[in-house]
Order: sequence, then structure tokens, then C-alpha cells
Amino acid sequence: MALSRVCWTRAALWGSAVAPGPVVTRRLQLGRSGLAWEAFRSSKLHLSPKSDMKSLISYVVTKTKVINGKYHRFLGRHFPRFYVLYTIFMKGLQMFWADAKKARRIKTNMWKQSIKFHQLPYREMEHLRQFRQDVTKCLFLGIISIPPFANYLVFLLMYLFPRQLLIRHFWTPKQQIDFLDIYHALRKQSHSEIISYLERVIPLVSDAGLQWHLTELCTKIQNGTHPAVQDILTLRECFSNHPLGINQLQAWQMKALSRAMLLTPYLPPPLLRHRLKTHTTVIHQLDRALAKLGIGQLSAQEVKLCIKLVGRNCP
Repeated sequence: MALSRVCWTRAALWGSAVAPGPVVTRRLQLGRSGLAWEAFRSSKLHLSPKSDMKSLISYVVTKTKVINGKYHRFLGRHFPRFYVLYTIFMKGLQMFWADAKKARRIKTNMWKQSIKFHQLPYREMEHLRQFRQDVTKCLFLGIISIPPFANYLVFLLMYLFPRQLLIRHFWTPKQQIDFLDIYHALRKQSHSEIISYLERVIPLVSDAGLQWHLTELCTKIQNGTHPAVQDILTLRECFSNHPLGINQLQAWQMKALSRAMLLTPYLPPPLLRHRLKTHTTVIHQLDRALAKLGIGQLSAQEVKLCIKLVGRNCP
């Protein structure tokens, strides 16, 4: 009995030094793997969310570019005419958005520096003037698109009358050249009408010397001779008071001037007079800014826009 107890005691002592069985080993492995998984999960939770968001955004942008490229190739292959219009429209939106950002930057600088419109440099002044005209056209299209199903009619009108309804960003390269030539022709047609009106009012000028100078000016223009600056400055009094002052002009005279400046003549006389005053004031401010900049600093495209699109002669 005592011998058996001794044997059992020795077996228990030796068993503690023996390697654990397969069941115990499996449990230890599972425990270790669980600890490793917890450590892995904790490391994943400590990753930066900003890096994850950046990688997600870059992935979305890359995929979008790939899909957009495939879509462009599909349109160009199967619908070439529509693809041309689609490309012009998308580029026009990008240019209009760039103009809007530039205009906002100019307005912000004006507010920070407490300067007025007439104190801006020539290019910034011209950009704001042109952007205002573009926004006016866009607002007009937006207003006439408000009624139900009117947007379908607006698309048709934009296709049929692009010069009147679309801004220059949405013109094709050929349309840009053709429309500028049309604007120049319209102004050219109105010049003869204005000269005939000037000849009518010559007897109404009280000063005999001014009458003679005005007659000579009309004769030079009709013979194709460009008058000198001094010839025009001599007649300054005629255009400051009666009969050619802006406040003394008749409705038919204001309509002729509006056509020469590419403004709509189909407005009531008070609105025509106000618009002519505003437009001539802006032209005067642009001319002063251009004189400060120097005509030699203008690019060829700026000279074209100055002469044809703005509806005025560069000094």
C-alpha cells in the first residue's frame, strides 16, 4: 500500500516535466493565435483615417478619368457631330467657371483694398465688364427656362440662335470668327445712319464756327478719311449741350447709337438713355485704363475684342 502511494507520487512528479499532450498544445496554439488577431485588429484600428480617405478619393478620381476617357472615345467613334458639340459645351463650362473664379478674386481684392471699378487695371476692368454681360445672358436663359417643359424650347433656340443666346465660350471656332465679322458689319451699317443724323442737326448748332467744323468732319468721314483727334475735340461743346448732348437726343438718334455700340435698340427712350450713359461711362473708364497700360501691351486677340466685340474703337 505504501509502495503503491510512492509509485503514484513519483509518476505525478515525472508527469509535470513531460511535454503536454496534443489537446493541451492545441489549446495553447489557439490562445496564441487569438492574441495575435487581437494585436492585428488593434493595429488596424490605429491607422490614420485621413490616409484612408485620400486613397479612396484618388481611387475614385482615377476610375472616373478612365470611364470618362472611354465615354469620350465612344462618342467620338459613333456620334462625331454630337461629340463636337459636347466637347465645346464642356470646355465652355470650364472656361466660364474659370472666369467666375477670376471675377470673384478681383471683387475680393477690390473689397480688401477699398478700390472702385474705375480704379482697376485695364485687363481686370475688361474681365469684369465681359463677365457681367455673360452672366446677364445666362440669367436670361435661366428665367425663360422656368416654365414647365420650356427647357426643351430653350435648347432649340440656343441651337438656332447661338449668337444671340450663347456666350462666346460656347461658340465653335468658326462661329467666333463669323460672329465677330457680323458684329463689325452691324456697326459699319449704323455709321452711315449716324452721319446722316449729324448732317440733319448741323443747322441747329448756334455757333457758326462749330457748324463749319461739324460739316468738315462729316465730309471727311464720308470720303473715307479718318478724322484727327483734334477735329473731334474741337466739337466737344456740340456734344455737351444742345443739340447733341446725351440728354437732348431724340429716340431715333439713341437707337442709332445703340446699334453702333451693339446694344439693343428695342427699349423705351428712358431706358435707352440710361443704358447709353452707363455704356459710354464704362468705355471712358476703359480708355483711361488702356492709356495707362499702353496700346503696345495688348495682344492680337485683345485688339480684336476691343475693336469688334466691345463695339468701340481703340484710341
